[in-house]
Amino acid sequence: MKPQFFPLFFLLLSMPTLAESAKSGGGTTTKQTGSNAYSMPASNLEMMKRLDFSVGNSFFRNPWVSAPASTDARDGLGPIMNTNACQGCHIKDGRGKGKEAGESNAITMLVRLSIPAKTAEQKEKLIKQGSIGDPTYGGQLQDMAIQGIEPEGQVQIQYSYHKVSFKDGFHVELRTPTLSISDLKYGPMHQDVMLSARVAPAMIGLGLLETISVQDMLKNADPDDVNKDGISGKINYVWDIEKQQTTIGRFGWKAGQPTLMQQNAAAFAGDLGLTSRLFLSDDCTDKQLNCQQAPHGGKLEVSDNILNFVEFYSQHLAVPARRGINNPQVIAGKKLFEQANCNACHINSYTTAKRPTLLALSEQKITPYTDLLLHDMGIGLADNRPEFLANGQEWRTSPLWGLGYQQEVNGHTFLLHDGRARNILEAIVWHGGEAEQAKQQVLAFNQSERQALLKFLNSL
Repeated sequence: MKPQFFPLFFLLLSMPTLAESAKSGGGTTTKQTGSNAYSMPASNLEMMKRLDFSVGNSFFRNPWVSAPASTDARDGLGPIMNTNACQGCHIKDGRGKGKEAGESNAITMLVRLSIPAKTAEQKEKLIKQGSIGDPTYGGQLQDMAIQGIEPEGQVQIQYSYHKVSFKDGFHVELRTPTLSISDLKYGPMHQDVMLSARVAPAMIGLGLLETISVQDMLKNADPDDVNKDGISGKINYVWDIEKQQTTIGRFGWKAGQPTLMQQNAAAFAGDLGLTSRLFLSDDCTDKQLNCQQAPHGGKLEVSDNILNFVEFYSQHLAVPARRGINNPQVIAGKKLFEQANCNACHINSYTTAKRPTLLALSEQKITPYTDLLLHDMGIGLADNRPEFLANGQEWRTSPLWGLGYQQEVNGHTFLLHDGRARNILEAIVWHGGEAEQAKQQVLAFNQSERQALLKFLNSL
């Protein structure tokens, strides 16, 4: 009997399709599950563009080396840095874990440094920098270095613990981190230095967030709480290096970067010690002479070509599809999410703007569950460190899409800007400030309601 061959057309017809409500990233949504769920290209990306995605992926994943080196396209690492590859912090394009007490390295976490702006010159710098770095160690602690150069210091973290009870007597134990820096190699820090730990966020859907219109962001902003609902989300206005003007911030824990291009270039500079046309010098202060005198990989260690490929890659990482959307418990959990008014900040629905040069991201119906705005999250989560217009208690609303895949991809469920929350429920209970009323409603939920809420959030 002869084997039968079916045309590709009929094979494609037989493949399972995603319900529209499962497509968190619109047409970009991927059906990939498991450990690679965050690492797929946008599903609607044309085949020829997938080569650009793959090239960008290689520059994102592969390690850089110190100069001079025969691999001159990837040399110039350091002299001081936090990692040797973008993937070193964004493991499998996912979320960093933070640092546990007693761990030697803060592999997927870094520490921002700044001092209060007191002089006229310092206040002027805030317009373009957003914060004033420590005079000796700059705006970020680098705990690694190339051979022959001393790393700046080592991050130490300790936790204290307290319990928070729900109305039915169930309780969660929260842990509060205390940061310190040891083994400082270039002298003491400024007496008023402010420290803020930051874990690497997941990379999925960033191009879609970049394509949300300014009008949609402004529509959701209410900095003076005109509607008197206790929620006053505001835009962070930041400096755009390419345009040389102040514009709307979208990326980073305090929305301190305006574009993915600038976010990526800033990470190359601060995390890997690599120069580019946006950041022309290594992150060495005047007091770090050996850092300044170390070999480098040329004036622009990250070429425009590499920047463009990495930008394209970070724009087109797909959001994985929702799961279990028809599960009665998930449906009930969504209603509870809205009942608690969590969706006042975690806004679910947008249609992205038209981008003729990035068709895969253009005019997509997406459900990221963020407003990209700054909110006062209360004293409990405060890092007391301002960044542009964000004060020490304000944080950008984190997108929730893909949340249920984090354990599969990264092997942990740690959340919040410094990874202090070990699971979703802890993260909710840490909410305060503008989210205090929502948290109190959740604290009144019984066991079945808590389980339904978590089932919904893990379906995203």
